[in-house]
Amino acid sequence: MNLPEVAGPTQKRLSFKEKLKWTSIILVLFFIMGMVPLFGIGRNTLQQFELLSVILGAQFGSLISLGIGPIVTGSIVLQLLNGSGIVKFDLTTHDGKRKFQGVQKCMAIFFTVFEAFIYVFMGGLAPPPAFEGTALFFQLQLILVFQLCLGGMIILFMDEVVSKWGFGSGVSLFIAAGVSQQVFIRALSPLPSPTNPGIATGAIPALFQSLSVGDPITAGLMLAGVLSTIFVFVIAVYGQAMKVEIPLSFGRIRGHGIRWPLSFIYTSNIPVILVAALLANVQLWARLLQNWGHPWLGTFVGNSPVSGFVSWITPPNIVGQIIRSSLTSADIGRAFVYMFFMMAGAVVFSIFWVQTSGMDAKSQAKQMMSSGLQIPGFRRDERVLERLLQRYIGPLTIMGALAVGFMAAIADLTGALTGGTGLLLTVMIIYKLYEDISKQHMMDMNPMLRKMME
Repeated sequence: MNLPEVAGPTQKRLSFKEKLKWTSIILVLFFIMGMVPLFGIGRNTLQQFELLSVILGAQFGSLISLGIGPIVTGSIVLQLLNGSGIVKFDLTTHDGKRKFQGVQKCMAIFFTVFEAFIYVFMGGLAPPPAFEGTALFFQLQLILVFQLCLGGMIILFMDEVVSKWGFGSGVSLFIAAGVSQQVFIRALSPLPSPTNPGIATGAIPALFQSLSVGDPITAGLMLAGVLSTIFVFVIAVYGQAMKVEIPLSFGRIRGHGIRWPLSFIYTSNIPVILVAALLANVQLWARLLQNWGHPWLGTFVGNSPVSGFVSWITPPNIVGQIIRSSLTSADIGRAFVYMFFMMAGAVVFSIFWVQTSGMDAKSQAKQMMSSGLQIPGFRRDERVLERLLQRYIGPLTIMGALAVGFMAAIADLTGALTGGTGLLLTVMIIYKLYEDISKQHMMDMNPMLRKMME
C-alpha cells in the first residue's frame, strides 16, 4: 500500500535538540494555521462548541476546523473492526503492522474528505446566506470543502512528523496545545468576558472583581473552577506516577537485575482521547442534524442540549448548579449516565489499544526476552514470562481505564476552567512528555546508556 508519508530519520535515535526543534516547529505551525480563516465562510454554527473544539484539536472556522477528528475517528473505527474480528491484522509481524498503519491512514484520509463535506453541506460551516440559491453558493461550498481537506491532510502529516521526528505524537501535542491556551485565557485573562462584559474572562481576576462588588454566586463559581482545575491536575499527576514494578534479572550476568515498570494507567491517555473524541463527534453530528431539520440525536437550545441521546452524553456542571441551588434529580441522573459512558468506553478502547499497539503480555514478553531479561528463579522461557505479565497487564488494563474514565468524568462534572476531560488529557500528555524528555536527555548525557538502548 504505497501512500505518501513522512520519511523517518536515517539514524536510530535522534538527539534531544533535534526532537525539540521539530516539535516546536510543528507546534508553531499548528497555532498559525488556527489563525488562518477559511476563505468564503459566512456562517459558522460550530463556533459555539468551543470546548469540543479543544478535544478535537480544532479551531472551527479556520484551516484546522477538522483538527484531529478524522485521525481519531479512523483509529476508533479500525480498532473496533479489528477487536471484533471483522477485519483481522497480524500485529505480531512487521508486515501486519505496516498493513494496519496503511489502512489506518486510508481511514483518516477518507474521514477527512467525508467530514469536510458534512461540515459544509449540512450547514456547520457555510458560505454567506446572501448567496444561497445561486451558482456562486455551490462554488463557495466546494472551495470550503477543498480548504478543509487541505487543512486535514496537513494535520495528518504534521502528526507523522511529530511521531517520527519529535516527542510523543501530534494528536497528543495538538490537544495539549489547545487546552493549555484555553486554561491560560480562562484563568488569567483580564479582558472583559464576551458573555458577561461586566467581569473579566479569567477566573482569577473575575473572582476578585466579584468579591469587590459583593457577588458571592459569581465568586463561588470562579473559585469552584479554579479549585476543580487544581484538583484534576493533582489527581492526574498522582495517577500517572503510580506504577507496578516487576523484578527481572539479566540471564547472562549474575547478580544484576532491573525493575520493569508497568504504569497503573497502563494505556495512558489513549482510551480517554478516543472516548472524548467519539462523544464530541456525536454532539457535533447532533447539532448538524438539527440544523438540517432532522434532530435524530437530540435538540439544542442555544449551546445546551435539552433532549435526546445527546443530552445524556453532555455533562452537567454539578458544582455550579449546587452553588446556584438549581440542581435537579434529572441532572444527577445525567451525571451518572455520563460517568458510565466515560468509564465503559475507556475500558473498551483500552482493551482494543493493548491488542493493536503491542502492549499485550505476549509482545512485552518477547521484547524482554530479546533484551536478555528473565524472571529470577525461573528458567528462561518466553511462555513463563508471558503468563507472569498477564497477571499484571490484564487487571491494569481494566483498572487503569476505569480510573482514568472516572477522573475524566469527575473533571467534567465539577466544571474545570476548560473541559475537564481536555484538562485531564493535557496533564497526562505533559507528564508523559516530561518522562520522554527526561529519558532522552539522560541518554544524551550517558553514552553507555545510549549504547545499551540501541
